[in-house]
Amino acid sequence: MLDVLRGVGLLLFVLVLFSAFSLKAPKGEKAMSGLAGAAVATFLIEAIFKYIFGDFLGIKFLGEVGASSGSMGGVIAAALVSISMDANPVYAVVAAAALKGIGILPGFLVGYLIGLAGPLLEKKLPKGLDLIGGALIIAPLSRLIAKATTPIVNSTLLIIGDVIRLSAEQSPFVMGFLLGGIIKIICTSPLSSMALTAMLNLKGLAMGIAGIASFGGAFTNGVVFKRLKIGDRGNVIAVMLEPLTQADLVTKNAPVIYFSDFIGGGIAGIVAAYFKIINNAPGTASPIPGLLAPFGFNNPKTVLTALLLAAIGGLIGGFIGTTIYVFIKRLKEKKINDGIISENKAV
Repeated sequence: MLDVLRGVGLLLFVLVLFSAFSLKAPKGEKAMSGLAGAAVATFLIEAIFKYIFGDFLGIKFLGEVGASSGSMGGVIAAALVSISMDANPVYAVVAAAALKGIGILPGFLVGYLIGLAGPLLEKKLPKGLDLIGGALIIAPLSRLIAKATTPIVNSTLLIIGDVIRLSAEQSPFVMGFLLGGIIKIICTSPLSSMALTAMLNLKGLAMGIAGIASFGGAFTNGVVFKRLKIGDRGNVIAVMLEPLTQADLVTKNAPVIYFSDFIGGGIAGIVAAYFKIINNAPGTASPIPGLLAPFGFNNPKTVLTALLLAAIGGLIGGFIGTTIYVFIKRLKEKKINDGIISENKAV
């Protein structure tokens, strides 16, 4: 139980920092969006093409595609993060090109700093020299930043990710429920569960739980939107495929949605723990990546069974959450009505 408390405690600690950065840091939300995109462009492509088409089906060319994509985490992160922050695309690519062999998190830090400093540098340099001069400054500076921050990242975020991974392996069902529930809430919130799990370099059973919970919890969101008549049919489909597209509706109905997500994601997480679903593609904690990535690391029949039961668990979570919510809402309304009747009688 101590391992579980450590794992969940560290996850919540990182979540607080992650939330503060996303919501308060200059262009923090745009940077996190870029990091999530980098996780899809590298880790998800690697999982599908290297492990499924390459290793499992034996298609050498597609295996090479996946291996190449998987090796470019830091490069793609630097480019997408800085571009997402509206930096000059040439500056973004120059910074990225200097990061061969660098991990995704140092790449993210480089991208963020270039995203902030790039526009300022562009203004300071004389017209005509801004492109070449900026490139000559940014390339070595990016490599220097990445090299300097790699040991810091390895001794903090990656260690926290390892603690969460070990906690999931030692107490799979408890961590399955807690980790699954927490990740699904993050997945549905304006924050990015893909960016968070990429930052932690989450792998193994912990990432398997996160991915399956994100998929199963999609059905939770569908039930909540449908039962409470939030939006129309298009909104129901959209929130299941990508919750961030419905951020305005989620924010207006956050308590019932997050409460239901914790239950549905938790049940789906237990399913992942029971079937020992492994996912070595960090950053794939979202409904569609969570659906696809596990096929690269597990028996397909096992994955299909887990996905089916996770979807059922997500549906159950949605029904439980909305039923409790409606019950509490009616109790409150009854108390208010009783209070009004009592006041009228007194008068």
